[in-house]
Amino acid sequence: MSETMNTNEEKKPPLNGRRALPSNNSNDEENEVPEMEAFGLIPRGFNPKDYLRVVDIHMFKEPHEVNKQQHHTDKYYSPKLIVRRGQPFQIQIDFNRPYKPETDQFWLEYLIGRYPQQNKGTYIPILVGDVLKPGEWGAKVTHKENNSIRLSIMSSATCIAGKFRLYVAVWTPFGILRTHRNSATDTYILFNPWCQQDAVYLDDEKEREEYVLNDVGIVFHGNINDIKLRSWSYGQFEENILDACLFLMDKAELELSGRGNPIKICRVASAVINSRDDNGVIAGSWDNTYTYGVAPSAWTGSVDILLEYYSSKQPVRYGQCWVFAGVFNTFLRCLGIPARLVTNYSSAHDNNANLQLDFFLDDEGQVDTKITKDSVWNYHCWNEAWMTRPDLPVGFGGWQVVDGTPQETSDGMYRCGPASVQAIKHGHVCFQFDAPFIYAEVNSDIVYSRREKNGTQVIEKIDTAHVGQLIVTKEVGGDGMMEITEEYKFPEGSAEERLALETAVMYGVKKQTTQDTTYQPQMDVDMDFQVQKAVLGSDFKVTITFRNKSRNYYTATTYLSGNIVFYTGVPKNEFKKHSFSAKLEPSSSSAFDVLIKSSEYLSDLLDQASFHFFVTARITETGKILAMQKATVLEIPTLRIKTQGGMVAGKEMSVTVEFTNPLKQTLENVTLRLEGPGVLRMVKKEFRQIPVNSTLIWEVKCTPKRPGLRKLIASLNCDALRHVYGELNVQIQKP
Repeated sequence: MSETMNTNEEKKPPLNGRRALPSNNSNDEENEVPEMEAFGLIPRGFNPKDYLRVVDIHMFKEPHEVNKQQHHTDKYYSPKLIVRRGQPFQIQIDFNRPYKPETDQFWLEYLIGRYPQQNKGTYIPILVGDVLKPGEWGAKVTHKENNSIRLSIMSSATCIAGKFRLYVAVWTPFGILRTHRNSATDTYILFNPWCQQDAVYLDDEKEREEYVLNDVGIVFHGNINDIKLRSWSYGQFEENILDACLFLMDKAELELSGRGNPIKICRVASAVINSRDDNGVIAGSWDNTYTYGVAPSAWTGSVDILLEYYSSKQPVRYGQCWVFAGVFNTFLRCLGIPARLVTNYSSAHDNNANLQLDFFLDDEGQVDTKITKDSVWNYHCWNEAWMTRPDLPVGFGGWQVVDGTPQETSDGMYRCGPASVQAIKHGHVCFQFDAPFIYAEVNSDIVYSRREKNGTQVIEKIDTAHVGQLIVTKEVGGDGMMEITEEYKFPEGSAEERLALETAVMYGVKKQTTQDTTYQPQMDVDMDFQVQKAVLGSDFKVTITFRNKSRNYYTATTYLSGNIVFYTGVPKNEFKKHSFSAKLEPSSSSAFDVLIKSSEYLSDLLDQASFHFFVTARITETGKILAMQKATVLEIPTLRIKTQGGMVAGKEMSVTVEFTNPLKQTLENVTLRLEGPGVLRMVKKEFRQIPVNSTLIWEVKCTPKRPGLRKLIASLNCDALRHVYGELNVQIQKP
């Protein structure tokens, strides 16, 4: 009997001996707040109506009203009040009679979570005073008229970021009277890059507009020799995205009291963005099979991913690095933390963190894939978030690397950062979090070595400049590329760079010395190769050039190995093997072409039409080996987007997407997606077939919500062809 009775009672969280209250780590849960809190016995004649009573509260929460305008939150698609911390906002309280400050006493109470406590910043009582102190909680009356008063309220510049509940409490001799729970007065408080006392303060208005308020961005991909770009819709202001982002912190079980600290938020978010070990937002897949999910290349933005996760609470399938980074950027910008998406070309994934990537060659001089475990990613995307670092010595604030892509564990979980970019540049990798891993991603050397029959290891070549050649992000206020390599490293070969390396080694980054292995490269012959730019589906050639600087005749036995690779540099299979003997005349250059036919690669092509070529040449006369590797990406056709008729906010408009099939085969089960923040939510359409050379035309009708310059983004996806994108800037007029 007793068992059945218990099920009706509210489930109380188990208390333990360590803490008086259970942990308060959900913004969603609430506590009961008494509307009448008696001081003792209440006399019979007491009538609450005799005292000051709150009739109504006006929050001024419309996008055109004072609060959202002054706090730069007018773009959020939410009916609630959204303000930024450390900056005053206005509310109006209507009482049942004029307010008399001499005799009437009332105060405001802001609460968050289920166990509000004043010392944790989760229960905030605010008395009405005469002055507002900058960056501290307070309230003052700015206007009195009839039964109404206008209040200016200042929040703390270190306040928790989240959704607060508001109560107004009135003092009477017999007890405290409170307003009843009213969700219409809920107040979201966010980080404030406009406030000097805030840890995320950014002093440049153009940068704040880009890194906090811009809801579309650019992802740079491809590879170092062929940079490609595509747009990504962050959509941080779209409906329910703010709630979804707050839910991520609940999911990560971050104590509410820690949610005013951007360092903690970044740390837990970098773990919860990926699904490894905590059922986070996105499940990664790098194996080119995306059954029961969406191919990473098909997403056009973060909104669908976050909303699906918010409703299903299950990881969304599938993502790769730019998807993790895109969603992470949405999360940070939505909460008000300045953030940008960064691409590192030729990014080292060093499995044993020894600052060198080991490529092992066999006797022939070809790469031995069985024992080569390290890989160079064509590119890798991560994020930078802007904040002060009071936990580090002075000088390490500013941009911090955070990475949501699950690569290696950090303190037992798949997460990475925040790590100070400045600390990485100077080699101060002792400062938390995960700086050695990121240092290796941008600074590793590639070492080609071969094992002789007697077991000695011979280093054939050390390439110090291949990794981290170029680090970029989108420019402020435009769609161009901004190089930020020098934020991460000193010029290759400079004295400062050597010093930074020595510092990193001193702080425990492993660096093997080459003393114990013999390394005497062939100095008098240079080898290079070029891959011709080609469109997907066509033939192209690889040109290998030798420059013999000596007075000797040499013969070079040359091997070319062409591999289809994932963008992570991991090979899927070798589609081309070619060897030839090259005669090198003294003091001259010679070039040799190798033809690559489309029939050789089309059947096995992966997502990003990405190839990796190894060329190794053994000089017969000396036995020395020359080695070189390069990645290349084919040109992928694009989608064309057009609009018809006038483009006015609130009026229907028409968008068409066109695509011509360039392959020598019919495309099957094709999915098109189209979205544009403020213009239309993501729509998709499936097409059974697109025959060879035929053109598909898809028309979509939509009603733009917001005027201004907006961006439409489209993607096409099918098994034979991925990473097909198109975009169009549109100017939406005011009605």
